[in-house]
Amino acid sequence: MKELHLGNNHDTAVERGDYPPAKVKEILKDEIVAVIGYGVQGRGQSLNMRDNGVTVIVGQRQGGKAYDLCLEDGWVPGETLFDPETAAAKGTVIQYLLSDAGQKEMWPKIKPHLTAGKALYFSHGFSIVYKDQTNVVPPTDIDVILCAPKGSGTTVRRLFLEGRGINSSFAIHQDATGNARERCLALGVAIGSGYLFETTFQKEVFSDLTGERGVLMGAIYGLWLAQYEVLREHGHSPSEAFNETVEEATQSLYPLIAEKGMDWMYANCSTTAQRGALDWFAKFRDASKPVFENLYHSVETGEETRRVLEANSRPDYREQLEKELKAISESEMWKAGAWVRSLRPERAGDE
Repeated sequence: MKELHLGNNHDTAVERGDYPPAKVKEILKDEIVAVIGYGVQGRGQSLNMRDNGVTVIVGQRQGGKAYDLCLEDGWVPGETLFDPETAAAKGTVIQYLLSDAGQKEMWPKIKPHLTAGKALYFSHGFSIVYKDQTNVVPPTDIDVILCAPKGSGTTVRRLFLEGRGINSSFAIHQDATGNARERCLALGVAIGSGYLFETTFQKEVFSDLTGERGVLMGAIYGLWLAQYEVLREHGHSPSEAFNETVEEATQSLYPLIAEKGMDWMYANCSTTAQRGALDWFAKFRDASKPVFENLYHSVETGEETRRVLEANSRPDYREQLEKELKAISESEMWKAGAWVRSLRPERAGDE
């Protein structure tokens, strides 16, 4: 276990070494983990658990891309692949990994199979925290736990195959058996976590929704687009605007931040770049902090989740989503990006 002390604040992280393979197998030896939903998280987590020797079954309706992926990945109908209700009935741990809107819709069919002593596992606090909107209220005689990888299920799988582990949050909402924490941490390591940081369901969903809409996805794209547009409007070519906005960030500077931190990235840039960054970062912070406060308030009050559930429940949602994503992919900025990426030098191992 790793510890961090910052003034009066104390933080701990459970590391993979605290739960070696033998310990994980011992804790989970009598469990049947039923993964409900085969989206990016369901796929990545279930494959990692299977490779780690956990007994896993998948609950996914026949038909569609997700079911085809199940077959492609070696899940066998009637043996390790079932419809969601059957999988939930067979499982002792139900990993509820449908979309947030899907969890609300499926809940009346899953709840009857949550019998005493089972564990209900989430990778997001959404359904539990916003139960007034989702109606997801678990029985009191089961464990309710959370393990939330800090990244896409694709990344969860990729890092696992590389022998590395992803950071994850974990939380215990309900401990009916007295064993919820051990179950949660063993599952957290089994899905591919390298370090597990304790939180609550509420804090996980508040931080996650803020982060996704903020610097992880929404804000970063908004900043990139603003800078790209300014450069283009002042006569810079698409490739130059993209290189200075996205390519240099993702291919050169952000990896330095990941390696040793922001100060390390600054130290490895020119003195002109250092001076400019130090002079301007506070201006961007001051301009954007009110937006983040507004965003957090929207998350805290449930306004964000109401909008998500309403939008995702529309019959034409998928069609509209594809139109929005297509508009991004066909925009000048990302057409320039596709061209720039095609010119990247090949990695030595690919030659």
